[in-house]
Amino acid sequence: MENIKNFTREERKEALKALGVPAFREKQIFGWISKGAKSWLDCKNLGAGLIQKLSESFSWENVDVDLVQESTDGTKKFLLSMPDGNKVEAVFMKYSYGNSLCISTQVGCAMGCRFCASTIGGRIRNLKAWEMLGEYIACRDYAGEPINHIVLMGMGEPFDNYEEVCRFLDMIHDEEGINLSLRNITLSTCGLVPKIKQFGDEYPQVNLAISLHASSQEEREKLMPVANAYSMDELMSACREHAKKTGRRVTFEFTLIEGRNDTEETAIALSKLLKGMLCHVNLIPLNPVTETGMTGTSRKSAENFRQILESKGIPATVRRSMGRDIDAACGQLRKKNM
Repeated sequence: MENIKNFTREERKEALKALGVPAFREKQIFGWISKGAKSWLDCKNLGAGLIQKLSESFSWENVDVDLVQESTDGTKKFLLSMPDGNKVEAVFMKYSYGNSLCISTQVGCAMGCRFCASTIGGRIRNLKAWEMLGEYIACRDYAGEPINHIVLMGMGEPFDNYEEVCRFLDMIHDEEGINLSLRNITLSTCGLVPKIKQFGDEYPQVNLAISLHASSQEEREKLMPVANAYSMDELMSACREHAKKTGRRVTFEFTLIEGRNDTEETAIALSKLLKGMLCHVNLIPLNPVTETGMTGTSRKSAENFRQILESKGIPATVRRSMGRDIDAACGQLRKKNM
């Protein structure tokens, strides 16, 4: 039996039409999905007869909260269960400008970045668009607070699940549902160049973040296997084109690893690489992941790195680590029970 949530709005209208159900009912159903209804029985304005008819043709499946950990800084990490038993993690963070949710786009990750926990064990499967929406709804309803911003920076590579991610963006942006502005969404990619170009054409309002983590092709290949498929030159060209096309700055995420990429020489090389681009560098002292054998740089070294970039005209900040004590910080999400 097909899950009623696993349709675009037009697909759902057609499916309802095939049952002889008027098109206006789709709007009501979509509204209940967005409100977090748990079953057909929660859809009060459909009527008992229609609910019976629909429940015989379509299932109503949910993303469920299995467990929540709360950090000393107020960050909440959610272990979320999919209907097939697979689990992902999402992170709720409070900022002065509003609440933000980091969601996953895949169960695991196939990209193999050497410093990241999400890729340990590889990718199990892609998430469906409705499951990503379900992450948002489950976390919002548990927190009991509005979520103003979404970052697609959890488990998985969003561009490795491109079609479902785009369906999710359409769902959460829909004015008859959650109606979240695309400008309040940031997507992070390790650098799948063809998809960067396509995404800039199709979703120019969404903020783009690039997981860079190196200032040379040689060093990037050691840290990120994707660099063997798409060179630094190709990546930088795509990023410059994206910034020019959309008029929006590109954020470069740069994880600082002690004794590896946190040197003055690396900072100078990075400033040359990014010179003249509409961009911002987000410096992230590596958060601990036991299996990597790597150590994060000190806060002092990170600040020195930032000052070098700023002196060369490259805007940069050192990210405040949130949820580190519950393994909820950048690079720490993984396929595991808490």
